[in-house]
Formats: sequence, C-alpha cells, structure tokens
Amino acid sequence: MTLRARPFVLVLLTAIVLYPLVWMLGSAFKSPQEVLNNMSAWPREFTPGNFIDGWNHFDVAFGRFFLNSAMVAGLTVVANCISCLLAAYAFARLRFRLRGFWFAIMIGTLLLPGHVLIVPQFVMFKTFGWVGGDWPYAPLIVPQLLATEAFFVFLMVQFMRGVPKELDDAAKIDGCTAYGVFRHVILPLSRPALVSTAIFSFIWTWNDFFRQLVYLSDLEKYTAPVALTLFIDSTGQSAVGPMFAMSVLSLAPVFLFFVAFQRMLVEGINTSGLKG
Repeated sequence: MTLRARPFVLVLLTAIVLYPLVWMLGSAFKSPQEVLNNMSAWPREFTPGNFIDGWNHFDVAFGRFFLNSAMVAGLTVVANCISCLLAAYAFARLRFRLRGFWFAIMIGTLLLPGHVLIVPQFVMFKTFGWVGGDWPYAPLIVPQLLATEAFFVFLMVQFMRGVPKELDDAAKIDGCTAYGVFRHVILPLSRPALVSTAIFSFIWTWNDFFRQLVYLSDLEKYTAPVALTLFIDSTGQSAVGPMFAMSVLSLAPVFLFFVAFQRMLVEGINTSGLKG
C-alpha cells in the first residue's frame, strides 16, 4: 500500500465505523414512516418534535431515567475506584499467604461470562431482600464495593508493579506504615490508573442493559438503557423516531465524559511506571 493510499483507506474505514452513529442521528429527525422507508442517513423532512415526544412519552419524564443512570454510574465509579485500588495494593505490595493463588483465582474470573453469574447472584440478592426492595439499585452498586471487577484490579496491579519499590522503602524509613505508604506514595501516583478505571466503569455502567433489566421493575427506577426498550411495546406499536432521539441524548453523557478525560485515559493505559 502506497503512502498516498493510506489516508484514503483510513477515511473509508472511519466512515464505515461511524455510519451507524450518523444514521441514528439522522433517524432522530425522521418521522416514523420515513425511518422505515428512507434508508439513507439524511432525513428528507426534519422532525425535531421527536425529542419532545420522546422526552414526554411516558408518565415519567425521560430526564428521570437520565438521573437514575447518572446515580448508578457515579456510585459504581466511586465503588470500583476505592475497592479495586485497595485490592490491587494488597496484591502488588503486601505479602500474605497464598497471594499468588488468590491472584490467579481473581484473574480466572475474567474467563467467566457475566451471564453465567446472573442466576446465582439473583438468588443471593433475593435472599438479602435487595430485589424489589426500597432501594433496588443495591444489587448493581453494593457488589462493586467488594472489588468484583477483576479487570480493574489487574489493571491497577500492573500499574503499581511499575512504581519503584524504592519509594516504599524510603517511606518506611521515614516511619510510614503500610497504610502510610499507600496514602503518601501509591495513591498519588495511581491517578492515571484511577482515571482509566473511572472512565471504563462509567461507560460500561451507563450502557449496561441486561443486569439493570433484571433488577429494576419500577418505571420510576428505570435507567436510560432500560427505558429505551419501552418505546416498542408488546402489541408491536413503536415510536421509533422518539426512540432514536432519546438514544442520541443517551449517548451524549458517554461521549462528553470520554472527551473530557481522553488525555488521562491514554496516559493511564500507556503508563507502566515512572519516567525519570
């Protein structure tokens, strides 16, 4: 491939990847009839009323679903950052019996499909009284406080292994305990890994559908991904225009969150240690 052809190929691949998003954006301004009959991305007649109809389509304003998603995603981000950072510090820096064995077990959980755990988790949470309770978000948030996301623990462990242990020794000479080393050495240097964890946690939780569908049964407690399915009811009637309009709005928080922290995300993924 010549150097002149490479930009063309990259532009072509980018257009192919972005076409579904462009088509969805265009469909947000189409009437329901045009969505079915016009396969092009650009609408023949703009229908901006889809956004108003979608926002007020249910007895509850769609903004309520946005707030529910923001609450679940925000609390999940905080829970994952705290619990996974503590677990990673233990695996990367502390010495305890069977450390390698437990670390291998944790990595092994990455091989399990998430759907395999839905039934036993549902039975357990039902026993705890969390399903259908006063706060139905407990099954979605509380497990994250226990460092159940092995990917984030592994990410932070690999990052901490790149931090020179001489810094730990210097802190211990100054009188720091294991907690002091974590507070004054590891925590400040782990910001890139924490930002990466926060971004991925937010995006994955905001876009999560299946787990939220399983545990949320009250309309007022629905999150945005679950609420989008209500635009197509059991009788086959659908409001595809408003559905695409609300889908576009649902993508906006993820897009803005990613753009705001893109630089720190790249830094967190690429950083493997300290540069002198």
